[in-house]
Amino acid sequence: MRQQAAEGEMAGRIEARLAELGIILPDAPAPAANYVPFVTVGDLLHVSGQISNGPAGLIKGRLGEGMSVEEGAAAARTCALSLLAQVKAACGGDLDRLVRVVKLTGFVASAPHFADQPKVVNGASDLMVAVLGEAGRHARSAVGVAALPLGVAVEVEGLFQIG
Repeated sequence: MRQQAAEGEMAGRIEARLAELGIILPDAPAPAANYVPFVTVGDLLHVSGQISNGPAGLIKGRLGEGMSVEEGAAAARTCALSLLAQVKAACGGDLDRLVRVVKLTGFVASAPHFADQPKVVNGASDLMVAVLGEAGRHARSAVGVAALPLGVAVEVEGLFQIG
């Protein structure tokens, strides 16, 4: 009985934290080409790259050519929201099945001289930690690229442990 009560108190903890932060997850985006949005292998959930997309549409641009680090970090944050939306979809709507973020890989459309990709991808990393606490801390890569699909500024893929 005590265990059921404890489980009841924990139910919805991630959704409650999102609400506390004033965050509403978008719908999980549908694939734009010949791939699936996620694949589960054992307790690992691999989520395909999510592109920067906000309420006004795609967030396009290149860092170091008219787009600031702060704007890039905000774009990366939208990618993280889409990642969480995909995790929720993969878990049948139960976001509390998410155990931890294992790794994020961020791709940043960058001018040749731009070297602050880690600061841009912090937008995604910071969101994961804000929502999930220690379970949001993860391994990471931040890579500069010449261009991304549809001209977006940032794309982030993720590896998650689920229960």
